[in-house]
Amino acid sequence: MAESKRGWVRLLQAGWLKPLIFLVFLTVAWDLVIRLFHIPPYQIPKPADVIETLWTDWPSLLAQSVPTTIATVQGFVLSALFGIPMAMLIVGSRTVESYVYPLLVFSQSIPKIAIAPLFVVWFGFGMLPKVLSAFLLGFFPVVVSAVQGFKSVEPDMLDLARAMEANRLQIFRMVRLPHAMPAIFSGLKVSITLAVVGAVVGEFVGSNNGLGFVLQRSIGNFELPTMFAALVMLSLIGVILFWIVDVIERLCIPWHASQRQDLIVAA
Repeated sequence: MAESKRGWVRLLQAGWLKPLIFLVFLTVAWDLVIRLFHIPPYQIPKPADVIETLWTDWPSLLAQSVPTTIATVQGFVLSALFGIPMAMLIVGSRTVESYVYPLLVFSQSIPKIAIAPLFVVWFGFGMLPKVLSAFLLGFFPVVVSAVQGFKSVEPDMLDLARAMEANRLQIFRMVRLPHAMPAIFSGLKVSITLAVVGAVVGEFVGSNNGLGFVLQRSIGNFELPTMFAALVMLSLIGVILFWIVDVIERLCIPWHASQRQDLIVAA
């Protein structure tokens, strides 16, 4: 009996259960608002209609999720491959920082939806414009977080490494990089969610497949249950990719305070 009670307590304290309960609450509230205020289905569909669409159109929605996920992952990988080395250059050279970093900040004031059509003109329809759109949205958070992480190393640690006659590569590998890893992963988590948005923007502008295309077609045909079902699929993609990055973070930096705290809570 006591063992069963402890099992229920652990279940109630599970990290996934509270968001699930809140999601159920929001769904019930959504349905009640539609019923109380008599909102027509061409404005907001009922949750039951969205669930039915997810059930009946699941194979089609899953197939359309594949190109969106591929574009998201490829854009995110490019963001990491270019963003982290760019942050290293910015931290390692004041000249690069003075010339490049202000331009990176300035570039964020340019709406990415305005640049995406240029990719279609330059590269045509296909995967590349979507990948580049995902890359543009995911690049800046990686750079900013990595720069912050590299610069947050205590000067005393750097002085100690220099006193031990460590060269610049050893200082980077043994001091700067481990210290910056939590900040880098924070940027990667933001980047992966923005990459989903970027892929959808690319599909809005010019694509004949993907969930962005499904959204655009559904809005044009006033198929709101299909549109909401596509939004649910996009949310699932974002959550799953975010969780994958979080798992990689736990494997790469198990020594960090946040990971130790999670272990303590789990225990």
